[in-house]
Amino acid sequence: MHVHVIGICGTFMGSLARLASLQGHRVTGSDANVYPPMSEQLEAMGIELQEGYRAANLTPAPDLVIVGNALSRGNPEIEALLNARLPYVSGPQWLAEHVLPGRPVVAVAGTHGKTTMASLLAWLLEAKGLEPGFLVGGVLRNFGVSSRLGAPGSPFVVEADEYDTAFFDKRSKFVHYRPNVAILNNLEFDHADIFDDLGAIERQFHHFVRTVPGNGQLVVADDQPALKRVLERGCWTPVSHFGTAQDSDWQLDMDAHDSRRFSVHHGRDSAPVSWAMSGRHNALNAVAALAVANRFDLSLAEGCRALETFKAPRRRQEVRGEVAGVQVVDDFAHHPTAIASTLEGMHADRYGGRLLAVIEPRSNTMRQGTMKARLAQSVASADRVWWYQPPGLDWSLAEVVAAHAGSRVENDLAALVRDVVAAARPGDRIVVMSNGGFGGVHERLLAALEEVHHDRG
Repeated sequence: MHVHVIGICGTFMGSLARLASLQGHRVTGSDANVYPPMSEQLEAMGIELQEGYRAANLTPAPDLVIVGNALSRGNPEIEALLNARLPYVSGPQWLAEHVLPGRPVVAVAGTHGKTTMASLLAWLLEAKGLEPGFLVGGVLRNFGVSSRLGAPGSPFVVEADEYDTAFFDKRSKFVHYRPNVAILNNLEFDHADIFDDLGAIERQFHHFVRTVPGNGQLVVADDQPALKRVLERGCWTPVSHFGTAQDSDWQLDMDAHDSRRFSVHHGRDSAPVSWAMSGRHNALNAVAALAVANRFDLSLAEGCRALETFKAPRRRQEVRGEVAGVQVVDDFAHHPTAIASTLEGMHADRYGGRLLAVIEPRSNTMRQGTMKARLAQSVASADRVWWYQPPGLDWSLAEVVAAHAGSRVENDLAALVRDVVAAARPGDRIVVMSNGGFGGVHERLLAALEEVHHDRG
């Protein structure tokens, strides 16, 4: 079967295309911007990619078209698809119909941390020898890929997004997956381009809760008022709670002096963890993953040992390089809560020098200015902050800069790189935060640091 994927270079759609290819289909795809690392992963599998959306991409006619949720009416390839009356389906529906049947499905939902938690869970199930399948919104460094089919009948871990499904299906993606086990990690307002308020998102989360069977399990974070309200609407599935409270079913106890160390308590069992990730938010992700893996007979002690060999997925506290004692770190954080959690964790890590943050507010929610009042507080743990004012941002970052003494704003990327490099000194960490490519700023920073170091040497 010839399967054509429109919007193939998005993390979800690219991962989906990979699964279709592994099933033996001939896969082609198109996207407005064909770029690595997803393009490299797909081309390595022999998947033909077309740059740009056009009717010609559908000639010869494929047997099935999978449509990404970023595509709308008026797009020339979508219009050609509809005019030719070709068979088409959304990505989540294709996954539900062609990959998930007959397998225990574990879905990871929440405003933040889905990719890291799903990666953790896949690694723990792998440690148990279950050879899980997975589809995650990032490259899992323990596996080197963003998706795989896994062994027949093995658990399948899917990152369960609340964003809408497609231009013809405005339900949240996660209602398609019908999981046996679901993690509800956190819930706050996001995606202002499709949701009017937090209540609208809570309604979608409750639709998701309705799909989990009575003999399944919900693993739910404590101290999340929005999740509590979701469950109060009705819950028909056993719930296991995780968090830092004494009465949590799965309790986190952080080391007071080292954010890379913590203990996990469950009933009479407890076990310590020392791993490469930093921050309370990542430790909580690990606790939830341990709770789910325990359902698949991985003991707490075994799970905690497996965490010590876990590698964060690409773009989650990923060290991109170090020059003359200055480290450049890439992180996907783009919501004020995620920005704050990342910086708090890295600050607590006590690397040695200062923490310098370089941030691009480019998500749809950020572009609308919905979260701007929270941005200054979100960077409180950073010593210096550079905000990039990208083209198309309809509001000024001046108020954010004024509210944080160590902040400045720049609308020229080359000038930003020069300024950051001039300020950096040995022992500093530069953490770059964006949900996009950010103009290759990571490589530009490292190259500029090399040049300065060479000139000084």
